[in-house]
Amino acid sequence: MRDDSGRGGLTGTLAKVTRWGTARAGELRERLPFVTRLTRQMVDVSLLDSSTRLAAQAFLTAFPVLFVVAAFAPTSVRDRLIESATYALGLSGPALDQVRQVFGSPDDATRESTGTVGILITLLSATSCSRALQRVCERSWHVPPAGLRLIAWRWLVWLLVWLSALMVQGLLSDGFGLGPWLGLPLSFASSTLLWWWTQHMLLGGRVPWLPLLPGALLTGVGVVVLAWASRFYMPVTLNRSVAEFGPLGLVFTLLSWLIVLFTVVCVGIATGYVIAQEPSLARRLRTPPPE
Repeated sequence: MRDDSGRGGLTGTLAKVTRWGTARAGELRERLPFVTRLTRQMVDVSLLDSSTRLAAQAFLTAFPVLFVVAAFAPTSVRDRLIESATYALGLSGPALDQVRQVFGSPDDATRESTGTVGILITLLSATSCSRALQRVCERSWHVPPAGLRLIAWRWLVWLLVWLSALMVQGLLSDGFGLGPWLGLPLSFASSTLLWWWTQHMLLGGRVPWLPLLPGALLTGVGVVVLAWASRFYMPVTLNRSVAEFGPLGLVFTLLSWLIVLFTVVCVGIATGYVIAQEPSLARRLRTPPPE
């Protein structure tokens, strides 16, 4: 006869450990409801998929708008674009030279080849980035997709406002020449206001202003912190990529940076919803109940 006492004892021990682990997990979920809701929210938003799609849309459709602006804008505007890119990515050396070549002074042939039709097509194509960000906001706030008549014009307005804001980011970061002691608070304030307005705009006004504030604060602070951190990391990475792979190195590194940027954006907006639904804050912010 085989002695199954050892096997039975092992099975019993494993069963006890499993029951203990299940009980502890249940207690943890009860004690940390915020973590549970936040995890579920990130799954609902499809965090990695959404951030990758936004990065791709920004790279393929929104960036060409900057090239069109550079083709027709005066030298001062092109200088502002380069200054803003330098602020966001910490450009220097070969990488900065590549960007200056892209936004260099265009000739008349470039302007003629672009034309009015090309500008319109580029702007309309760039609204795909607006549409992708709108879907992130709608998923985060669990509202149904807006009707085309309500939201279509908002895509273009959002794009134009953000292009205008991009022009002055370099000036804001430098505190209009007074230094980072003023530039950092201005960057935090402007970034928060832009993301607050972005959510309200792309949600079609279906969510009141106050509940959107936590997400705006998280996203605004996260984007500015990323921009300042990029000053230490991106110059070395960009210059190494350009030295090894030429212009393609700039493309690969920039696309990776965009994925990180929009991950910060998606996390900020999605977490803002969870915070706004906390009972203590929901009463103060007058957060509408989830549909």
